[in-house]
Amino acid sequence: MGLPLKIAWRYLMSKKGHQAVNIISIVAVCGVVVSTAALICVLSVFNGFRGLIMGRLALLDPQVAITATMGKTVADADSVIDAISTIPGVERAVPVVEDQALAVYVELQMPVRIKGVPDDYNTMNDMDSVIVDGVWQLRDQVSRYAVTGAGPAIRLGVRPGFLGMIQLYAPQRQGRVNIANPMGAFRQDSLFLSGIFQLQQNSYDADLIYVPLDVARQLFDYENEATQIEVKLSPTADEQQVMSAIARALGDGYQVKNRLMQQSEAYRLVNIEKWMAFLLLAFILVIATFNVISTLSLLIIEKSDSISTLRALGANDRQISRIFVLQGWLITLMGAITGVVIGLVLCLCQQQFGWLRLSGDPANMIVSAYPVEVQWTDVLVTLGLVAAVGLLTSMVTALIMRRRLRN
Repeated sequence: MGLPLKIAWRYLMSKKGHQAVNIISIVAVCGVVVSTAALICVLSVFNGFRGLIMGRLALLDPQVAITATMGKTVADADSVIDAISTIPGVERAVPVVEDQALAVYVELQMPVRIKGVPDDYNTMNDMDSVIVDGVWQLRDQVSRYAVTGAGPAIRLGVRPGFLGMIQLYAPQRQGRVNIANPMGAFRQDSLFLSGIFQLQQNSYDADLIYVPLDVARQLFDYENEATQIEVKLSPTADEQQVMSAIARALGDGYQVKNRLMQQSEAYRLVNIEKWMAFLLLAFILVIATFNVISTLSLLIIEKSDSISTLRALGANDRQISRIFVLQGWLITLMGAITGVVIGLVLCLCQQQFGWLRLSGDPANMIVSAYPVEVQWTDVLVTLGLVAAVGLLTSMVTALIMRRRLRN
């Protein structure tokens, strides 16, 4: 292997007899470099957007959520909370009630999602950080309040401090409907508005309204049921161990999910987009390798005299073929390493300086520059792809060389 490698390296680095061969060699290396760098940069940008989305959702999503496997609600939520509160790593567990309702303010109305939570629910997450108007407050000595997303606040035309109350209506779950009195088929309640939050995620901002837990239970005709138990873990807790302990304590009738599992659809969609972009760029990389094959084909023709000399010196066809196969590997390897280095440098510069900006009004965006997050698994996948492409190139080169030597 040593002698063919030395000759392959010499052929690669030496000036070719024809200028066209030099140009094609440079183009071949540059094609691999650009394709590899593009793969690193694009995958890192998708990682950045995924981290940004999941980070925003984590502001309001519970660390661990417990739901019933069968049915809509967790029966006797208080006993479930008592069972898991003693598990090491569980700092606090609270019941929540979430369901659909109709919100009416003056002459405007819209369907909304009502989420009933304890009054100090803001201690369970980072709710205070996304309040854009008013404060988090669900109750005081005078009245009860709601905290709404930006969507309902805009569509209903309501803001904190307005004297009007938001009317909430939900159909009764039990009993018969009196046709003579249709409104009797609905349960209703009224609340003032204390705050507006904006997460800049449509799944939360568009229709979600937080209300006191007892209001939600009265509105949806629940007693001590909950649609979900939300758990906050202690800072030093191991998430997987705590989730396993909760699952063992509750049995098979419950689902235990972390934040990633709660947002599995969003995470899956981002991953699909990421790997679709990867496949498209991989196809471009494969196309770029045709330049490598062209370079080797021209080099084989140019080195006909050298091949005859090597055969006269005792080199067999396998050794001669190996020279050009190794040269194909060297071109691919040089392009891959250079491309990875350039891609990483560009990603680090984007992280540090934010050169590439997102279009739009920065005041209405979470970030003004493309987010970037480099993951070493992506680097390894990219190098594996380039290695596979290099193997394909070598196989084609060996085939060309064998045919050439037979002639």
